[in-house]
Amino acid sequence: MSASESKTELRLGLAGLGTVGSGVVKMIQDTQDLLQERTGSVISVVAATARDKKKDRGFSMDGMTWHESAVDVATDPNVNVFVELIGGSDGPALDSVRAALMNGKHVVTANKALIALHGSEFAQLADDHNVALNYEASVAGGIPIIKSLREGLVINQVKRIFGILNGTCNYILSVMEETGRAFDDVLKDAQDLGYAEADPSFDIGGIDAAHKLAILTSLAYGCEVDFDSIYIEGIETISAHDIAMAKELGYRIKLLGIAEKSDAGISQRVHPCFVKLDRPIANVSDVTNAVVVDTDYLGRLVLEGPGAGQFPTASAVIADIADIARGVTQPVFMKPARDLKPGAAIAMDQHVGEYYIRLTARDKPGVMAEITQDLADEGVSIETIIQRGAEGVENVPIILVTHKCQESVMNRALQRIAAHDAIVRPPRMIRIEDV
Repeated sequence: MSASESKTELRLGLAGLGTVGSGVVKMIQDTQDLLQERTGSVISVVAATARDKKKDRGFSMDGMTWHESAVDVATDPNVNVFVELIGGSDGPALDSVRAALMNGKHVVTANKALIALHGSEFAQLADDHNVALNYEASVAGGIPIIKSLREGLVINQVKRIFGILNGTCNYILSVMEETGRAFDDVLKDAQDLGYAEADPSFDIGGIDAAHKLAILTSLAYGCEVDFDSIYIEGIETISAHDIAMAKELGYRIKLLGIAEKSDAGISQRVHPCFVKLDRPIANVSDVTNAVVVDTDYLGRLVLEGPGAGQFPTASAVIADIADIARGVTQPVFMKPARDLKPGAAIAMDQHVGEYYIRLTARDKPGVMAEITQDLADEGVSIETIIQRGAEGVENVPIILVTHKCQESVMNRALQRIAAHDAIVRPPRMIRIEDV
């Protein structure tokens, strides 16, 4: 496709007409004059595919060629920009994006799993065929974090990038704190409201946030996408008691994705964190997402907004399409694909920090002495101990807050503690983050 053609007409092929795909079509049809005014190009949807051709989606299909497969849309000669909104890391999504790039078509996608697992391959294909691969909507919905990293922070070195990357988890933790209700109860509400899927494991297990973190890490540090090196821990074991204790101690629990680069390599991790109540990210509630980037020249950049939803996500997709219409292209991950190298992964057991520990123990003499001795023997220093027994209660919670130590040391201490007969449930550890 020539430069002159790209500036006069963008003919989109859409694979996937669900919530986001329908939003993209509606917004393009409703704002064609504005889009042409702002991009200098006529942008229209000329081909599409979805599971059900006959479904009423609230917009006109006139002028669109219907295809039976995503690959057919991607290889349609009349399509010069392929928009993938199917989802999933393999199958039709993978096959169609690969086909579009190999056929010299620009690609726009909102598929975080696909970019997290195949981004390095796609970056090379995009470079080989001199086309754009844009994926703003894959991370944090309508928040322009990809564009900020690719364009606004191009001269900055990123020291650390972290954030609330999953609205479902943030909603659950927020409601648990507000109401004191149990995790399973609030999860059911989230499913009823459409915030969580029938199978919520990707959200509550931290996988969704990890997909997004893998993308942010590659952008921030100019390395190959490395999803497999991310430490992942979800929120399934967070109890109402943990949340109450966090508040009493001056913290709030958030599921964070965190990436940091040091001389030793790159650390990538997704897990629940204790965050001090006076930190801005601690006060991001409900389904909102937030991303914080610590840089050398700019300092701290904080972006907050809707991380999902039809129009926020569709807006990000159309922003990517508009860049292509304007002729704006750039390396997929901050540098040419040939220069992307694997990042040296730092194992989670090398992490150094403070820890919140919840134990459940039989209320009998000598238990606390055994616990503190185990910690002392491993070199773990205790900052706070909270033990509140009650008359006639056999098993009692014990809360410990430690000073900084290496995670491998903390794990050894917890293994020793768990081996005592008086400990009736596996110890629960939550990391305390200074963000």
